[in-house]
Amino acid sequence: MNILRPLSPHLPIYKPQLTSTFPISHRISGAFLATIVLFFYLFCLKIGFICFTYENFYQFFFYSSKLILISAEIAALALSYHLYNGVRHLLTDFSGFLFLRIGRKRLK
Repeated sequence: MNILRPLSPHLPIYKPQLTSTFPISHRISGAFLATIVLFFYLFCLKIGFICFTYENFYQFFFYSSKLILISAEIAALALSYHLYNGVRHLLTDFSGFLFLRIGRKRLK
C-alpha cells in the first residue's frame, strides 16, 4: 500500500497565524529601513554633509518629485510599524505572553 501524501501541508490549506506573520513583516520592514539608511549614508559620502545646510537642497529634495514624497511617507510608515512591532514583541517577551492571551477570543 503506497499512499502518496505530501510531507508538509499544502499552502492553500495552511492558515497563517498572527504570531507567524508579524516576525516576517517585521524583518521586511527592517530590511527596507536598513536599505534606506545605507542609501542616505552613501549619498552623504558622495556629496558631503555641506549640502544639507542649503535651502535649495531641501527645495529640490521635497518639491521636485511626488515620488520622493511618497517614498518618504512609506519610509515613515515602515519606521512606525517597525517601532510598534518591536514594542509589542518586548511586551510579549516580558509579560509571560499575557499580552497575547488578553487579545484572543475564547471559542466555545
